[in-house]
Amino acid sequence: MRREPLIRKDAPSVEIGLNAAIVSVHKDEPVVLVVRETPDSIGAADSLPSGPFSPREHRTLEIGLRAWVHEQTGLDFGYVEQLYTFGDRGRHALAEDRDPHVVSIGYLALTHINETAELQRGTWHSWYQYFPWEDWRRGRPAIVDAQLVPRLKAWAEMPAMRATPNRPVERAERLRMCFGTDGGAWDEEKVLDRYELLYEAGLVDEARRDRPEIAIANTDGPQLGTPMIYDHRRILATAISRVRAKIKYRPVIFELMPNEFTLYELQKTVEAILGPHLHKQNFRRLVESAGLVEPTGQVKTRTGGRPAKLFRFRREVVLERPAPGVRVKPGRA
Repeated sequence: MRREPLIRKDAPSVEIGLNAAIVSVHKDEPVVLVVRETPDSIGAADSLPSGPFSPREHRTLEIGLRAWVHEQTGLDFGYVEQLYTFGDRGRHALAEDRDPHVVSIGYLALTHINETAELQRGTWHSWYQYFPWEDWRRGRPAIVDAQLVPRLKAWAEMPAMRATPNRPVERAERLRMCFGTDGGAWDEEKVLDRYELLYEAGLVDEARRDRPEIAIANTDGPQLGTPMIYDHRRILATAISRVRAKIKYRPVIFELMPNEFTLYELQKTVEAILGPHLHKQNFRRLVESAGLVEPTGQVKTRTGGRPAKLFRFRREVVLERPAPGVRVKPGRA
C-alpha cells in the first residue's frame, strides 16, 4: 500500500510564486516591465510582475504565468523560458513571521512593444537604471572606475567574516574576472556575477536591507543602481545574463523586432541588449552571411537619410542550422 508522505504539523508553510522579467527594446533602449509596490525599509518599490501559482486553476507553471500577467497588465508575450528557483536573498523568514515562506520561480519573457496597446498596470523601465555599469554603448561606463572598482578593491583586502561562505576563488580574482581589473576582460554575460559580487561586498542597497551585519556603509557615494523589492534585482540580473548569452546561439533577438525592420534597427537592438557598440559593416556581413534575414523587397523612407532596405527574419534558418544566433564579438571602445 502506498503511504502518504509524513508532514510535520509544525512544518513551515511554503507558497510557490512566479516572477516574470518581461524584456523588450523600445527606442533603442532595453526595457523591463516594472510594477510599483509599497516602499520597503530601504525605499525600494520597483517590482517584477509576480503572482502565485495555483495548481487547481492552471495545469502548468507557464500557463499560470501567462494567465496572471495578462490579467494584471493586459500584456501577452511570445517567447518565455524558466530561469531559476529563488528562495533566499531577501526571502528569509524571521522567527516571528507567521506568513508562508515564498519560493519564487523566475521566468524570462521577450516581447515586442505594441505602441497602440496600453498597459493596464506597470511601466517600462530601462534595465540600465538598475545596472548602470552594464551599458557600454558609449564606452566603459564612468561608474566602473569611479565607484565600483575602488570600493570592491577595498573590500577584497578586508578579512572575510564568518558569515561569508568559503569560495574556491579569491576576492581579488573574482573582481578581475567580473569587472576586468588588472588585465582581465569584461564579459557582458556576467551580469549576475557582478551583481552577486556587489551584494556580497555590501555595496548595493539590498545587502544593507537583507544582511546589515555585512553591509559596508554606502553613504559616501551615489546609489549603485535603483534597488528593487525582495530579490527582484537578482532575478532581473539572471534574466539579462540569460538573454545576452541566448541571442548568440538562438534567434530570440527577433522576438524583440517588428515583422519588418532595417539592418540598422536590428543592430541597435542587439547593441541595446549586449551593451557594447558594434561595428556596422561587420555586423551586417555577419547577419546576412548567417542567413538570419531576407529582404522583403520594400524600403523604409523615414530614416533621416537615404531609404533603407527592409528585412524580415528568415525562419527556415532554424531548420538549417543547430544554433542560428547572432554570434557577434563586441569590440571595446
